[in-house]
Amino acid sequence: MATQAPTHPERAKHTPKHAPRRTKGFFRRFWWVFLAVPLVFFMSIAVTLYVAYRQITLPDTLPQIRTSFLFDRNGEPLTSLHGAVDRKVVPLNQISENLQHAVLATEDAGFYSHPGIDVKGIVTAAWTDLVKRDTVAGASTITQQLVKNVYAGQYIENPDGSTEYTVPPRSIKEKVREALLAIKLEQELGKEQILAKYLNTVYFGHGAYGAEAAAQTYFAKKASALTVSESAVLAAVLHAPSLYDPIKSTYDNEFRRDYTLDQMARYGYITGAEAADLKAEECCGIPKSQQDAQSLIDTQFGSEYFVDYTREYLFDKYGSARVYGGGLQITTSLDLRLQRAALHAVNEHLPDTDYNPDAAVVTIDNHTGEVLAMVGGRDWDTSKVNLATQPCEGCGQQAGSAFKPFTLAAALEQDFTLQGAYWQGPSVISIPDSDCDSNGVPWQPVNAGDGEAGTFTLLTATEHSVNTVYAQLVTQLDDGPYDVVEMAHRLGIRSKLDPYCSVTLGSVAVNPLEMTNAYATIADHGYLNRATPVKEIARPNGEVLVKTQPTKKDPVLDPNIADQVTYALRTVVTGGTGYSAGIPPYYAYGKTGTAQDNVAAWFCGYTQELSTCVYVGYPKDPKPLLNVEGVSAVYGGTIPAAIWHDYMLIAMETLYPEGGAAYPLPEAFTGYRGPAVVVASPTPPPPSPTPSASPSAEPTDEPEPTDEPSATASPTPEERVSRRE
Repeated sequence: MATQAPTHPERAKHTPKHAPRRTKGFFRRFWWVFLAVPLVFFMSIAVTLYVAYRQITLPDTLPQIRTSFLFDRNGEPLTSLHGAVDRKVVPLNQISENLQHAVLATEDAGFYSHPGIDVKGIVTAAWTDLVKRDTVAGASTITQQLVKNVYAGQYIENPDGSTEYTVPPRSIKEKVREALLAIKLEQELGKEQILAKYLNTVYFGHGAYGAEAAAQTYFAKKASALTVSESAVLAAVLHAPSLYDPIKSTYDNEFRRDYTLDQMARYGYITGAEAADLKAEECCGIPKSQQDAQSLIDTQFGSEYFVDYTREYLFDKYGSARVYGGGLQITTSLDLRLQRAALHAVNEHLPDTDYNPDAAVVTIDNHTGEVLAMVGGRDWDTSKVNLATQPCEGCGQQAGSAFKPFTLAAALEQDFTLQGAYWQGPSVISIPDSDCDSNGVPWQPVNAGDGEAGTFTLLTATEHSVNTVYAQLVTQLDDGPYDVVEMAHRLGIRSKLDPYCSVTLGSVAVNPLEMTNAYATIADHGYLNRATPVKEIARPNGEVLVKTQPTKKDPVLDPNIADQVTYALRTVVTGGTGYSAGIPPYYAYGKTGTAQDNVAAWFCGYTQELSTCVYVGYPKDPKPLLNVEGVSAVYGGTIPAAIWHDYMLIAMETLYPEGGAAYPLPEAFTGYRGPAVVVASPTPPPPSPTPSASPSAEPTDEPEPTDEPSATASPTPEERVSRRE
């Protein structure tokens, strides 16, 4: 008989009769949901992409390249902008393998191994767009680039029946669409055709679309004959055509060319030794005949310099590819009537001879910043250097005393008084300020010309352009010459300015365009309108893309201070160094300027409507302006003022035949500060200007100048000028 094992009484007491049933967790019960939802999601995406892929069609034609046209502000044709060589489509076997290899090495080294897309690039673009909310990166593979440039855009029909290709906006949706197009393109065309189409459509700068046009544009040869070095130069352009331009940006292209050669060596197209030898060669091998061919401009009245300035402006805004091939209709700010008058005034006073100096003229509308006229040099075919813009750093010319209004504006802003205090203005002064010393020697500015001396207010010191007063003034500003530099930049000067004490006397290099822009800011009561060569830009179908609109933002200079500067500049024309620039019945305001040693002379001035600066000098070989067209020594008040007078009178009569009005007086003549050394009593004012030699007539005696222009007075050509600049 079996015996029953004893049971512990406590354990038996707490042992349940039936064990509880275990329940499954949520994840174990609904695990299929976590698999099904993503699976359905990704299957939906896959089906959607497949359907989209099947519906995609590829256009048969290449995007049309259309010439852009420039007009003056009144609709008169100026010129056209297009490539020097039309696109020529050639088969791949007529494109040098050197160029093929250079492009593959830099643009898409894995071209022959990928399916047409760069998966990593697409993921990066998605991250950029969805997470960082930033602009989606550009195309990655050559196939994707071809898709963007040829297949992904829209063809819009214009009123004339032509079509225009527009690139879609960069977005993650568009990136995915382009990826599908790239895969389809690989399936339908294959690698060789894709590479051929890419090399025949890609933009190489200077209006050259495709390898054949690029080879002829830059090297005057067929694409099949390109060397390794030439191919590296062209491949370098593709990364950024404007930045790596081998004609205008040789240094930058050389940097990218060397990178291309290194990449070609890395992927076995050339050896490392060959790359080193080619990198040692001078860049970029563009024949001079080809360089000149890229600068051809066919226009009138010397407006080639303005067109070139406009072209560079458009390149910066839209890129050269769109400017040369987008069929833009560009209404510029230029007025050909004023352009003709400006060129005529220059030629009248400075006939084109081997020994006469050059001249530049710029006119700006005070209220819009639009450039109405620009004389940039003697002859575009002879020199492509635009004296009106001088784009390179330090290439401008010393403005002399034409820079003084910027010091005056800074002083008035710091509560210096225009008329309530007197300054000693000796013919020579030694400035006891170590910040102005040069190599430990005190700065000793002198008054120009006959060395006039006396006692002056800031008003009369401006009228008679007294250097020794302005030399004292700059040292007494709160931050000295730094305040002058800051004021000049605020008003519109863009060149780099060194904060030396002599900046107050215009010792810095500037160009006529920025000087005119700064004067226009003063003329418009302290409101800055940046200079622009464009009024309107439209697409070929007439849709307006850009239209200049006058804007009134906060003034960069208190309007009352600007008006006090204008009040002072009026006295320069009515009785000071710029007397010969007066244009009755119009009210003129301005300032003369002469660089050290008479190597440059200026007159900058304005009416209520227009501002104009005139520069005269020998920019290539600076030398004193002596014995020029009967003028023994050229100062700002001689030939520059005469050119300004003749031109501005016609300009005002053309645009404002009803006459002009004077500026109202400033609301108040503010300020209380005077010189550090108080001058108790003034000496008699300086005498009126005495006649000087004229470039066009014998000196004559004239009545004393009055402040009000006469409606019936005929302007005199004589150069009544004081040489105290």
